[in-house]
Amino acid sequence: MSASCGSDAVTPELSLQALRKRLIRHAKPDAARATRQILVTTALLAASMALLFWGLAQGFWPALLCALPAAFFIVRLFIIQHDCGHGSYFRSPRLNNAIGRAIGVVTTVPYSAWRRDHAAHHAGCGNLDRRGIGDVTTLTIAEYRARSRWQRLAYRLYRNPLVLFVLGPLYLLSVRYRVPMVNPVANRHSWISILGTDAAVAGLAAGLAVLIGPVAFLAGWGTVLLLAMMLGVWFFYVQHQFEGTYWQRTATWEFHAAGGHGSSFYDLPPWLDWLTGSIGLHHIHHLASRIPNYRLRRCLKENPELQRVNRVTLWESFRTVRLTLWDEDAQKLVSFRQAARAR
Repeated sequence: MSASCGSDAVTPELSLQALRKRLIRHAKPDAARATRQILVTTALLAASMALLFWGLAQGFWPALLCALPAAFFIVRLFIIQHDCGHGSYFRSPRLNNAIGRAIGVVTTVPYSAWRRDHAAHHAGCGNLDRRGIGDVTTLTIAEYRARSRWQRLAYRLYRNPLVLFVLGPLYLLSVRYRVPMVNPVANRHSWISILGTDAAVAGLAAGLAVLIGPVAFLAGWGTVLLLAMMLGVWFFYVQHQFEGTYWQRTATWEFHAAGGHGSSFYDLPPWLDWLTGSIGLHHIHHLASRIPNYRLRRCLKENPELQRVNRVTLWESFRTVRLTLWDEDAQKLVSFRQAARAR
């Protein structure tokens, strides 16, 4: 299995399908742990938002410093919503869906519409012929060279960190998850999900704006949501955009290989791993998506071989931003400069 920068090689005899069978035993929802995680995360989010809103209502603008921890708690809530979408958080599908939709009002991510796109992402992750749904647009070197000058410029702008991690999250927050026109009209479930979430978010926003004032609400809540979306996009990026990731054409693409090879082990410090609901253990998640986030850490501990797979440290992750094109010959992501030198 190809490892990222600084990672150890994985033994060639490792069978992904056999490994997946071992992982499945961790796919056991625990209602007590799940409920405790929701209550703790919600309480911490409420406390940080209360402090933020109170400070802003008093005209104390440094209170915006509370926006960053609040954004992390939003991310942690979204991980719970994500697990509900996979049916892994509780045993009951009805309870998973109810909790997922409720959290979607707080994260402003429409539960059903997002779940549909995310399922497509899992089904086609790493498939060069099925790009465009729930992924970061990635061109091969050959595709990039075949583009016109203006198309290459547009791609370079798209892959610019300012666009990817600031303007992109702003688009997701204000357009992609707010306007159902990006979904086919026939897909009424996505329309209902988006419009229903919009209505619920608007009601919640109106109530809070009346309580604390529209300026304080917009400044506080808007900052928290944008930061949370930026964090979410960053983590998703690192999960699949690393040097030794996996991309294949349909003829040679394999589901388990895509899950194991194409998802990173983002080795975060313990405190950051907790704040993000073990989101960094994405290689395990793609191999066995029914494992809830609160069991991923133990799963990693009991399967040492997973500790060497596609490992990306926090420091190494910042260098992945320069990787922009897929080299089909070398089977790795490269920078624009590396692609130019190769030519």
